[in-house]
Amino acid sequence: MAFENDGATGRRRWWMASMALAGLLMVAAPWVGWAQTSPAAEQSSSERGVTVKVTAKSIGVPGSPWEFAVVLDTHSADLSDDLVQSATLTTDDGRTFKPTGWLGAPPGGHHREGVLAFDVPAPRPAAVELRIHRPGEAAPRSFRWQL
Repeated sequence: MAFENDGATGRRRWWMASMALAGLLMVAAPWVGWAQTSPAAEQSSSERGVTVKVTAKSIGVPGSPWEFAVVLDTHSADLSDDLVQSATLTTDDGRTFKPTGWLGAPPGGHHREGVLAFDVPAPRPAAVELRIHRPGEAAPRSFRWQL
């Protein structure tokens, strides 16, 4: 009889611990997802000797254009990209926007940085993806943020 009670108590404790862990994961999961896609977080893509880093600067600020800080680095290629022509901002509902401007280093050289600006999408999307189509690359570089 004592053996059966220990087994039942052990199963009960295991079940309670499992439920507590499941509850913790349910509470923590949204925060983990938010931390991974926080608009302030820098995202990076390296291909064909060129690194592109993007940080969302002002997503969702009322009355202000949406701005993305972009840094391009290489040791082997000329960075002659026209980012106003090669970048697009796509919303989670499929709308696509072209930049309204680039404030930064002109085309050329091995290091460029500046800010891409976009008109504010209305209605506000739940997520956006910045795509940069680089010359000679089959697929665009993609950077995604949850809002």
